[in-house]
Amino acid sequence: MRHLDFSPLYRSTVGFDRLFSMLDSAGSEAPSYPPYNIERTGENTYRITMAVAGFTDDELSVEAREHVLTIKGEKVEDESEQEILYRGIASRTFERRFQIAEHVRVEGASLENGLLHVDLIREIPEAMKPRKIEISSGAAKQIETTAH
Repeated sequence: MRHLDFSPLYRSTVGFDRLFSMLDSAGSEAPSYPPYNIERTGENTYRITMAVAGFTDDELSVEAREHVLTIKGEKVEDESEQEILYRGIASRTFERRFQIAEHVRVEGASLENGLLHVDLIREIPEAMKPRKIEISSGAAKQIETTAH
């Protein structure tokens, strides 16, 4: 049985905290097909790379809705009369859901060499960004009050 420890990822990621919590709590119950990686590609950018060998871009769909990223693969039945002696490349239908944090949006998706890349970007609104407060030196300013 394989148990993955996601605790080192908590301190180095931004925007996927809920995802790692879900994966950690799911333990070995989480589906393992298709395999995927989650990478941090910049300060506010991420990439999910999923191994989807044998699927074409027409058989894959990527949908983002209300903090959930859903990636589906539906393999079209091959009508050819090939006799397959051994099937080592899985081509079964799948649906993988990822919880994405607030202010994270899907920037795009691409398929190359059997890998589906989904790029994400975290856009923090200006009102939520930290701002630097200037510290003045010298005498403290007195606040004037008027008595009525």
